Amino acid sequence: MMSVHVLPTARHLCVSDDRWRALSWPDMWNRQQHHDVREALFGGRACVRVWDLAPNPATPFAAVLACELEAGGRVGAHVQEHFPEIVIGVEGAGSVFVNGARLEFGAGRVAEVPLGQTLAVSNDSAQEPLRYLIVKARSAASE
Repeated sequence: MMSVHVLPTARHLCVSDDRWRALSWPDMWNRQQHHDVREALFGGRACVRVWDLAPNPATPFAAVLACELEAGGRVGAHVQEHFPEIVIGVEGAGSVFVNGARLEFGAGRVAEVPLGQTLAVSNDSAQEPLRYLIVKARSAASE
């Protein structure tokens, strides 16, 4: 059975399915670790860095990504064609737009993006990055 535990004092995320893996929050956005840099993603502006936290995620998950959007950056509107997802704010201040509806976004905020809906992300800070996690899940509709 898969379980997820957040250990706030250790600032680690531990994932268990009869084995333990720990990801340290500071290492999650470590630019020395392998990651993608995407410029003007989906017609947006500036760059977003993306780390694949689970290259082979367990079912029902399709992807677990850590993202860092540059100050003043924007990920353009795009349709969730293959998987529904949740976007979880970790650091910074910004906005998410689900089907054009603006939601304030930052640490502790969660946006649900069902299959077929559009998502855009905007970093409202001129100085600090916006950091967030994306978790994509398989569903009967997406298989």
